[in-house]
Amino acid sequence: MLNKFKNLANPKIIPFKLVIKGIKSWIDNKYREKVVPIEGSVLYSDLLGGVEHSGIYIGDNQISNIKSGGIAEGVVKKSSPRNFTKRSLMHKKIYVSCDKNGAVGDREVSQGAKDHIGDRSFYGLVFNNCHSFSSKCLDYSKQNYTFNSTFELRDIDETWEPTVKLLKQKAKKKLGATKWKLWDWKNQSESSSEQKVSKPNLAEIKEFFKQIPLNPENIKVIQSQLEESKAYKEEIVDENIPSEAINLINGFSETLKKIDNKYQETKEFINLVGRGYSYKELVELDQDFASLAKEMKENRKVLEVVEKLGRNYISETEKKQPKINKRGKSEVFGLHRSNDLVRLLPSELVNFEDEELEYLFYSKFLEHTLLTYELVSKTREEKEELKKGPVIACLDTSGSMSGLPILKAKALLLSISEILEEENRSLYILLFGSAGEIKELHIKKKEQSAKILHFLKQGFGGGTDFETPLKRGVKIIEDQEEYNKADILMITDGLCKVTDDFTKYLSKKKLRVGFNVYTVICATELDGDDFSDEIISI
Repeated sequence: MLNKFKNLANPKIIPFKLVIKGIKSWIDNKYREKVVPIEGSVLYSDLLGGVEHSGIYIGDNQISNIKSGGIAEGVVKKSSPRNFTKRSLMHKKIYVSCDKNGAVGDREVSQGAKDHIGDRSFYGLVFNNCHSFSSKCLDYSKQNYTFNSTFELRDIDETWEPTVKLLKQKAKKKLGATKWKLWDWKNQSESSSEQKVSKPNLAEIKEFFKQIPLNPENIKVIQSQLEESKAYKEEIVDENIPSEAINLINGFSETLKKIDNKYQETKEFINLVGRGYSYKELVELDQDFASLAKEMKENRKVLEVVEKLGRNYISETEKKQPKINKRGKSEVFGLHRSNDLVRLLPSELVNFEDEELEYLFYSKFLEHTLLTYELVSKTREEKEELKKGPVIACLDTSGSMSGLPILKAKALLLSISEILEEENRSLYILLFGSAGEIKELHIKKKEQSAKILHFLKQGFGGGTDFETPLKRGVKIIEDQEEYNKADILMITDGLCKVTDDFTKYLSKKKLRVGFNVYTVICATELDGDDFSDEIISI
């Protein structure tokens, strides 16, 4: 359903900031009166990619505007409407500076624009472009209008060329331009049939925006379009626009407002998890995001567990290595000559002990010719591989976990998932309840963890059995090569006893495979158990 619309609005192809342009273009073309520019009117047209091109109307169907004349060079030329809109996106439409009575302009502006024809200058996209040329021409007007508007465009980045906003503001001040209406130049000059502009599908637009990830970059575009739609509604408020068009712009504005409000409610949470959930996802998840963000940010115990599993994780390989001092962690590769006294061969020390050969020792030391052990260090990548492995997280979803305990558990899992994703490590989540009750979610390396909150909405709500998830965790470590360096993380609100036979079984598996079991208690501190290597209360 969204494929056709996405081709226009997909940020990877054309910025979705163009959606408001499409809505305005349809209303302007279908319901607002067309105008003919007068000398000194400011004109602009939407080009490919949403960039506007502007110029000054100088009469006789001619527009003075700056064109690229070569590498980094701009030339002021006269253009026909067809040439002016050569790369236009919005059906070769030209907008004209207007007030409530029609087109506005100034002959002095027109004359100034004519006088510049043939000028050549450095051409830069932002600082010396077509808009700055048009703005310079407006300075020839001696007029200065003042308005008491209830709404003014503020910091809206409505195009890729931000100076078009300044151009509109200056046209308002120097020409009294409070509206921007279409010039039907094609029908006027060529008697050609008007190219039909399709009505935007509001349902598709709403659905598209509700699925956009709400990160700071995208929310800025959404807020810009919301601001522009407000300004547009004020512009057309005194015109006879039918309800069909008003409902379209109102529906678009209301949707953007809801999305912006939801982002403001969840901004701290989104910043903490490091990814932008869409409006649709946030509504479907139905979480207390403020409390979840607070728990993730302020619960020091949660942060300590994340740190343990993040930077200080000890993998299976490293656990099995003998304990040696820091100086001896590199491997002996051979012998070489140097002045490294720490790696000195015993045979060289004999010279130092002999009074007659002591000076020979000093000489070899100064010349870096003492025989020493040559060591080779593991590469940074090899060391990282030894220190980092995946995690199997077992989450208790029994009835007693409801409320604050499950909130803490979600905060912990989301924090851990972000650490693992950054470090390219996998995460296996097991939801468990009574004996035999288990659900699984595998979050692979570099895979977005968006599924986690959806998955955590599930649960069993009954009793608690630790043996089921622990057995499954051990099997994953044994059977899946990707998890042969994993540790098991148990997350619960209270300790659960296991049988003596199971304790013996787990101990044997730990010795053979080399994993640890960390248990996190989402409640008050409790006594130890018979199978955990470490118990942490959050």
